[in-house]
Amino acid sequence: MPSEPRQNHLLIIEDDKGRREFNLDAPVYSIGRDPRCDIRLVSQFVSRRHATLVQLPKEDGSYYYRIVDGNLRGQASANGLLINGRKLQTHDLQDADEVVFGPQVRAIYYLLKREAVQTVPPDEFDITLISPGMVGDPEDLGDDEID
Repeated sequence: MPSEPRQNHLLIIEDDKGRREFNLDAPVYSIGRDPRCDIRLVSQFVSRRHATLVQLPKEDGSYYYRIVDGNLRGQASANGLLINGRKLQTHDLQDADEVVFGPQVRAIYYLLKREAVQTVPPDEFDITLISPGMVGDPEDLGDDEID
């Protein structure tokens, strides 16, 4: 029976507060300076609602995240998003993407894949058979048997 790969979506934030990690699994995340944001960024250069992460389905049943500048109503942030060195309004996140929200404020996205491992319980009747000829009494091997 084939096993499905399991994915973990990880967002590492670095801002004025330090470094924090977020495991992503919710359908939507708000990102910004506002205390009500799901992922709060600590910096005066970040908008209150700077960006939004949206979970979207893939054909294989897994999902990916799209980052959108501003909120879902179309209101963009003041400074925008710099993703992998390019200013973009929206981007489908790929493993190791870097998102810069402002000076000294960035996020790195990681998509961690691992194969689910199926474990089989050990057979309680697993017996290793040894031929009696393979086992000998060490005392039977005297000097007289060595020619």
